[in-house]
Amino acid sequence: MTTRSTKELVDHLRVMYRIRFTEETIAALRAAGDVVGSVHLCNGQEAVYTGAVAALDLAVDAVFPTYRGHGWAIACGVPPRAVLAELLGRAGGINGGRGGSAYFTAPDHGMFGENSIVGAGAPIACGAALSATFDGSGRVALAAFGEGAMNQGAVHEAMNFAAARSLPVIFLVENNAYSELTPTDTMVRNDQLFRRAAGYGMPGARVDGNDPVAVADAVGKVLERARAGRGPALLEAMTQRIVGHYIGDAQHYRPAGELDAALEAEPIGRAERALRATGVAAAELDAVRAAVRTELEVAAAEALAEPLADPTTVLEHLHA
Repeated sequence: MTTRSTKELVDHLRVMYRIRFTEETIAALRAAGDVVGSVHLCNGQEAVYTGAVAALDLAVDAVFPTYRGHGWAIACGVPPRAVLAELLGRAGGINGGRGGSAYFTAPDHGMFGENSIVGAGAPIACGAALSATFDGSGRVALAAFGEGAMNQGAVHEAMNFAAARSLPVIFLVENNAYSELTPTDTMVRNDQLFRRAAGYGMPGARVDGNDPVAVADAVGKVLERARAGRGPALLEAMTQRIVGHYIGDAQHYRPAGELDAALEAEPIGRAERALRATGVAAAELDAVRAAVRTELEVAAAEALAEPLADPTTVLEHLHA
């Protein structure tokens, strides 16, 4: 794992704990029936969100994640209580209980919304980037999506448009090796997806998506380029989810031993081992973990105590 300062990696680890424990809390609430509907968890992919957001300036930049977006929201600074309340359909949710798992947005935190259309964030991010070329904000838009979305026509159109107009967009592929339930390498001739960037005339690179420092470095490099008016880039972050594609996915399609390997390589354990190797005491890491665990327990209790969203206001806050 790439390392610089111990404090930097501890800060990354704290955010990754917050994402992981939020997802585990959501899974427990879903199992209890408090959260309903489809939920896609991101356990194992935390370093992608933590590293990428660390490189951004969320006072200016904008993130457009896919429907596996709880981790992006937490990394952007959305309080876990607001995320949990949203999924619970509570009035105190980040969108008043209206957005649920797949549609919530948090513009005050630089996170401009999920949606359930695969790859749809890419053209939306191009719109935010296009506006930046007129408003002088210096904004860079980051569109994040899974590797399966690379086969969507809208993603191709977004990349072509961004390249043709030299828009400040970063296309970040969260490559967890599965396009829903199908191994990605069985779906494409060349599974090194970052190489597609050359066809659009923009830079592309593959990065270790389980290393938050490596992700931050890669995003920072193309961010500087985009902000300077030199156009978009494509990053492919290699990672693995350690849960199913959706809650209830039995993962029968995964070969024997694959999940064990993913658990060995997942980013939280790697960061803990890297920190211990630099001399950080296990007790110090235990204290960080325990503090975040308590934070999530309090957040869940507060979210559950909030009133349900009022169904008579369902037509409010709609824009057409």
